[in-house]
Amino acid sequence: MTLPLIIPDWAVLPGVRAVVTTRVGGVSQAPFDTFNLATHVGDDPCAVGENRRLLREALSLPAEPLWLDQVHGTAVCDATMTGGCFDAAFADRPGVVLAVLTADCLPVFFASSDGREIGVAHAGWRGLAAGVLEAVLDRFAAPPGAIRAWLGPAIGPSAFEVGEEVRAAFLAHAPEAAAAFVPTHPGHWLADLFLLARQRLAARGVHAVTGGGLCTVSDPARFYSYRRDGVTGRMASLIWRDS
Repeated sequence: MTLPLIIPDWAVLPGVRAVVTTRVGGVSQAPFDTFNLATHVGDDPCAVGENRRLLREALSLPAEPLWLDQVHGTAVCDATMTGGCFDAAFADRPGVVLAVLTADCLPVFFASSDGREIGVAHAGWRGLAAGVLEAVLDRFAAPPGAIRAWLGPAIGPSAFEVGEEVRAAFLAHAPEAAAAFVPTHPGHWLADLFLLARQRLAARGVHAVTGGGLCTVSDPARFYSYRRDGVTGRMASLIWRDS
């Protein structure tokens, strides 16, 4: 079976595999149609199970993905951990499939230039402001200049209207975050998650950053969007190393 997938355009070793699923190719019924991979959104568990089976088969995954209980935090999981809530994952050995689920939040892939270390983060505005990207970088032995990052589909800067508390959370960390906010009406701003992520990565010395620009809200044919639809499914962003 062939699934429609988003493939990162980044310069990493051939042994590193990374994909983002779309909403197309599965068996879920509306409003989760059709390739929902989340168990917590109200979809039929049998449909989700079948979608996950189709995913493993289509990608010839070396293992079941590490499906996380995401809470918009900064905790980072690895294959040795069981239980708990995590919004990012890290691995430094082959055969471990890392995954995050999104439907407007920003998925961010990481890989060292030698392909030995990989990571992925679920970065909504709360996790991004709290430092989830930095938490993943802290797990890498590779120096920042040897780390590549890719920004996946997320709510775009023309669709993400936020209140003053969101802007304040970022400006409290770095005044240059002001460039990522455009005023709309008093107390409200359009926020650019892609730019905010690039700023946070650059501050830690990671400049080899690609991706960004795929808006989940404006592309209902390909992407789920919580902001647009309310009740909806989730896409998966997966990364692993071949054995």
